[in-house]
Amino acid sequence: MLEKLFKLKENGTDVKTEVLAGVTTFMTMAYILAVNPSILGDAGMNTNAVLLATAISSFIGCICMAFMANYPFALAPGMGLNAYFTYTVCIGMGVSWQTALLAVFAEGIIFIILSLTNVREAIFNAIPLTLKTAVSAGIGLFIAFIGLQNAKIVVNSDATLVTYQPFRANFSTEGITALLAIIGVIITAYLVIKKVKGDIFIGIIVTWALGMICQAIGIYVPNPEAGWYSLYPNFSAGWDFASLGETFGAVFKADFSEIGIANFIVVMFAFLFVDVFDTLGTLIGVASKADMLDKDGKLPRIKGALMADAVATTSGAVLGTSTVTTFVESASGVAAGGRTGLTAIVTGLLFLLSIVFSPLFLSIPSFATAPALIIVGFYMMCNVVKINFNDYIEAIPAYLTILFMPIMYSISEGIVIGVISYTVLVLITGKAKEKKLSPLMYVLSILFICKYIFL
Repeated sequence: MLEKLFKLKENGTDVKTEVLAGVTTFMTMAYILAVNPSILGDAGMNTNAVLLATAISSFIGCICMAFMANYPFALAPGMGLNAYFTYTVCIGMGVSWQTALLAVFAEGIIFIILSLTNVREAIFNAIPLTLKTAVSAGIGLFIAFIGLQNAKIVVNSDATLVTYQPFRANFSTEGITALLAIIGVIITAYLVIKKVKGDIFIGIIVTWALGMICQAIGIYVPNPEAGWYSLYPNFSAGWDFASLGETFGAVFKADFSEIGIANFIVVMFAFLFVDVFDTLGTLIGVASKADMLDKDGKLPRIKGALMADAVATTSGAVLGTSTVTTFVESASGVAAGGRTGLTAIVTGLLFLLSIVFSPLFLSIPSFATAPALIIVGFYMMCNVVKINFNDYIEAIPAYLTILFMPIMYSISEGIVIGVISYTVLVLITGKAKEKKLSPLMYVLSILFICKYIFL
């Protein structure tokens, strides 16, 4: 049955590989179960309800991706969008979280309409192949940077913005976890070199186990007041499943009077913009790494993938969470061999199971998943060799795309800069006809420039 549903042999995979890939993807995404409730809680939302909404909406998104597109891409409430939801819209603009959820819901409806009318598919196909390749490499740097931050290997610095972790300072917390993450990178890299099946997943487990050993012998010392918790799973605490009633359907209780229709539209389109181009960027990057793009740089069955994303966003808003989107961490599952929707189903089921076993999953520390992100970043950076650096019209926009993603901490900003620079360079050099520049690239460039002027 699984063969018939997901065409495993046709995609060069098997059930064992897909299951392992799905578990790997979940392990690198599980942090969202802890982070999303924390961020949306600052907006006044019940954190237990948000965790339930996060898990259920992720499950819905993954199932939709599996059956609508048969791709190994997983979905969950997006980082960045949840921060915009809380700190810009709710706290900064004084908007209630119910009204913010309505903006996400409205964005999801527009998203569905765009997917039905092929607008998003046309945008995907209009982006030149060289930029798609650059997006993959840029995402590689971006998620590697996230890994470095999650492990506290890289920390804030007033003088240089970022710097390395001073290991001797607070060694029993920041220092040892950063060191364990570095050891985890070495272990995972060794497994990759030796071509051990499940290398990334094993790397996560071994790094976590080393952390628990360090806690057992007193090298790592939990300090809950400073945000450093025990690495052991704690099953003593239960979950209040009834709390979901506080957020479920709250989207329909919004009060427009507190924000005004004009500001509501601005907020809605801000959510829509980031969602559309983060999703496109993730699909481009991960699909490129998995060699899923055809000879023309197009992604077969993209309409189903985009629709899955749109449905997940809409259902997530009803459940009570910010925008659900395709996660760049899906690349970890692809790197582990995932090629079909079975990978997404496994990830989705684990999100659903996390409601019951959340103490176990939430105990996986960020320093243990950081090596996976760093190594996956390497995998995705390998695509940079496909860029023709002898053609400066192609190479410079590609370089800017790669550069801006980690620096601006945004996949969508990298795409925006890449599209604008590519279009402008092609035009001023008179190469529009030679490069077969799509009319949609002109439209996108104008819209992106207006975004910087007016937003």
